[in-house]
Amino acid sequence: MRFARLLLFPLVLRASVAVADDSLRDLCPDRPGKNNSACTVDANHFQLESALFDGTFQHLHGITTDTYFVADPTLKYGVTGNFDVEASLAPLEILRRHDTRTGEMRTYESVGDLFLRAKWAAIGNGGSDFALVLEPFLKIPTAQRPIGNGSVEGGLLMPIAATLGDGWSLQTTPEMDVNLNASGRGYHPALTGVIGLSRTVGEGVTLEAEFWESTDFDPAGSAQQFTADLDASWIPGSLPGLQLDGGVNFGLDRNAPGVEIYCGLSHRF
Repeated sequence: MRFARLLLFPLVLRASVAVADDSLRDLCPDRPGKNNSACTVDANHFQLESALFDGTFQHLHGITTDTYFVADPTLKYGVTGNFDVEASLAPLEILRRHDTRTGEMRTYESVGDLFLRAKWAAIGNGGSDFALVLEPFLKIPTAQRPIGNGSVEGGLLMPIAATLGDGWSLQTTPEMDVNLNASGRGYHPALTGVIGLSRTVGEGVTLEAEFWESTDFDPAGSAQQFTADLDASWIPGSLPGLQLDGGVNFGLDRNAPGVEIYCGLSHRF
């Protein structure tokens, strides 16, 4: 997509001429996968993380729903060595619904919701054998319906990472959200958990497998989703501030999207 190409070119160009700063921690983005990284951006540095393609595909009760993100960038800034602030906003989301029973097809397009986050490394940080981060977030409703629900929502994540040795690492991200009720009045909790096992298999190459679960306690009826996810990332040895990644997520129940395919990049500057 044109926006994605325009986003990628200046980042790669800048990374190709950058001189490595040995005082910086290893690059540690939230991408890829559903785990959030148990680390923060180095002080006085920016980090941009974005999808280049992200498509989700689901078929339920005779309705096929496809969702596409055009870019979906997150910009981070390291305030101190253990604290950063973050903002993410997809410039364009596309939602397509096809009712295979009636043949009706509808397409919706809108800017996404604005997400504001902060990360505080409570224990350890990037490169530590054990790290724990507190990450509150707030969603500002900027997306049009039905892409967004028009409500302010928020929550708290607690990314945790542990080094197991021989290139293996374990990650988990417990999360509690406060979401709008389906009725449009009042709020309810939702709990999400993801656990992942990753291994470095070559110079700058990391493979990961994750299991993700979410339970939404809406008064109208609780709903659960489960997915199994596989992803890979590569940090070139000559460009330690750049990461390329990709992955695929598989729905394990009827509520979860059948499959999600994505690729993207992260760049610290």
